[in-house]
Amino acid sequence: MHKKVWFIVVAAAASAWFGSAEAVAAVKTPAFISDGMVLQHGMKVPVWGTADPGEKVTVNFQDQKVSATAGQDGKWRVRLNDLKPGGPSEMVIQGRNKLVLRDVLVGEVWLCSGQSNMEMRLADTADAQEVIAHSKDPMLHLFTVPHASAASPARDVAGSWSACGPKTVPNFSAVAYFFGRDLHKALGVPVGLIHSSVGGTPAEQWTSAAALKSQPELKGLQGSGLYNGMIAPLVPYAIRGVIWYQGESNAGRAVQYHTLFPAMIKDWRTAWKQGDFPFLFVQIAPWQKIEREPGESAWAELREAQRLTSLNVPKTAMAVITDVGDDVDIHPKRKAPVGARLALAARALAYGEKVEYTGPAYAGMKIEGDKAVLSFKHEGGGLVSKGGPLEGFTVAGADRRFVNASAEIRDRKVVVWSPHVKQPVAVRFGWANYPVVNLWNKAGLPASPFRTDGFPLTTRGK
Repeated sequence: MHKKVWFIVVAAAASAWFGSAEAVAAVKTPAFISDGMVLQHGMKVPVWGTADPGEKVTVNFQDQKVSATAGQDGKWRVRLNDLKPGGPSEMVIQGRNKLVLRDVLVGEVWLCSGQSNMEMRLADTADAQEVIAHSKDPMLHLFTVPHASAASPARDVAGSWSACGPKTVPNFSAVAYFFGRDLHKALGVPVGLIHSSVGGTPAEQWTSAAALKSQPELKGLQGSGLYNGMIAPLVPYAIRGVIWYQGESNAGRAVQYHTLFPAMIKDWRTAWKQGDFPFLFVQIAPWQKIEREPGESAWAELREAQRLTSLNVPKTAMAVITDVGDDVDIHPKRKAPVGARLALAARALAYGEKVEYTGPAYAGMKIEGDKAVLSFKHEGGGLVSKGGPLEGFTVAGADRRFVNASAEIRDRKVVVWSPHVKQPVAVRFGWANYPVVNLWNKAGLPASPFRTDGFPLTTRGK
């Protein structure tokens, strides 16, 4: 037989043989169900993947052996119950082929998402060299979801788990790292961080199309791409909760954010079907030129939307960072306090520790003559004027014109007044792009900017 003809015959035969072999699908799991993964303890933990339709798949882990049969679509799923913290251990997944997943930990799993201030690498932050040098921690594992936008929900992401250390953490989210580091120290169990964020992105990109369509105020947004590509594929991986740092890209539509942000949180909770898991977020940092006279501020309005979300949406908390802003850099380099305050909120909301996790929170106002008297929750042992007389308060009368005001702490309240306003009706605190403020509590946490009024806001809805 001619050599060329022989090659074609053999190649065709080989193709037929291997083609039929490939028709038997190997048992597979998503990228994040792999070596080095961290599984959530204390709840039912899904493990899933694909196989041949009708194929039996068995998962062995921590003395549990559970099986499932792949459906006609090739999908299978099992659940592990009440896993014990610790590791590393091996997980064996057996179908017609066998997967052995190594270095598997059980502990606390958190999803870390948002835009550029969540994405910012540890290598680009303050004191990075020293922090990275001391970052080795085999009980803290990291997974970064690559950027991906999709028109419909994706089934998987790329990426892999890695143990935290000087070689793996420099390119990881700084906020997520500091959060995970502090949480691990406080809890003493393994921690897994799934980082999924993209700089410069608005919240609607992280919200499903169905959620956007369900709200009249949100119809018409061209969103959902990042939700489809970087959040939906993670569902239903068991998590304890979410940390979130985003808002800058929605500041021009802060009025809309009052609806959009709670809708996004509800959307994620609905997708995971784990109830109201803790959703902890960062109030956007001070930025832009410091203005000494009162004025309107889109960033202040966005912070107000965030503050009200923390008050009105169950199991949420807000980390206030008025002390770590940068007037010329939208990406402040001090990220350790951000992670630390998120970790405090997690310890309180997710783990029930009796720790103060937020600064003074505005609770009410009474007018007494020419003065406004403000009361606060979360005093943390008492109110503090840090570094000098109180700053950042403005007051307005019936004309709604705000002027700079004097303020002082009296009997666990803040009294605000101005000689230019004889009959005050409203007070604002830190109402600026770059608030200069110094009201703290004795627990060492700053007060959030706020307003007592309900005057119309300036940012458009869409």
